[in-house]
Amino acid sequence: AFAAATALILGACGSDGGENSFGIGQPAATASTAPTTTPAEVEPTTAPSTEPSAPASSAPSASTTTAPTGPLPEPAIGLFEIGTFDQPVEVTHRPGFGDVFVVEQPGRVVAVSDLSTDIVLDITDLTDAKGEQGLLGLAFHPTADLAYVNFTHNDGDTVVVEFAVDPATGIFDLASFREVLSIDQPYSNHNGGQLAFGPDQLLYIGVGDGGSGGDPQRHALDLSSRLGKILRIDPLADGDQPFTVPADNPFVGDEAADPTIWAYGLRNPWRFSFDPETGDLWIGDVG
Repeated sequence: AFAAATALILGACGSDGGENSFGIGQPAATASTAPTTTPAEVEPTTAPSTEPSAPASSAPSASTTTAPTGPLPEPAIGLFEIGTFDQPVEVTHRPGFGDVFVVEQPGRVVAVSDLSTDIVLDITDLTDAKGEQGLLGLAFHPTADLAYVNFTHNDGDTVVVEFAVDPATGIFDLASFREVLSIDQPYSNHNGGQLAFGPDQLLYIGVGDGGSGGDPQRHALDLSSRLGKILRIDPLADGDQPFTVPADNPFVGDEAADPTIWAYGLRNPWRFSFDPETGDLWIGDVG
């Protein structure tokens, strides 16, 4: 049930089968099963020798070793039902804890463990899951008991909010609600929504181009706008400042550009993630 619901939601958010006169992409009609592919055989590779090179007049060096030949092993995927959820759009983890946190588009975060399923955040009074709107993203601070959520407010604009998290129970403290930033949304679709902390422990925020179809106002290329961008900030409050801008952001010092911008020219960076080994940022830009 979880997998099917997830497929339906991601299909609806990712559909680009044409945009209607209201500027909202058509939802996916059904969830489909991806075709199974078989990995191709890999040619044997020769590992470099660890012996130093011999002078021309010396005897030849020992022969190199060859990696085992043959096809790669068949991938194995196991599916396990962990619960039933209402429009799940993301699954994430809290550093140092085993619980899985499921983000539900109507405005809830559900913590799932081997023993229980608990609602740890409910902001259904602040957002409305319509089309591509609702609660869209969640990220836990890597070193502090804080969480950040990305949602469209009832007025349709994007809001990134900080909550304190109980270190033992994982429950979000509603009284600690603190707005980090907000972005006006001209249309109801292409809201982005992803939040992720990078290897630099800074917060990256995915923001769509504002919606309609074809970015009619060219927001994604406008460096004075946060629409159609990935933003990069330190989300912790600094005095009366709700966040700080890293000094090495690419447009710091450019008076014509918003200094929070890290990447631009995007349509709807719905999901992205960092390669844990290289630190590379991989973006799923819808469309």
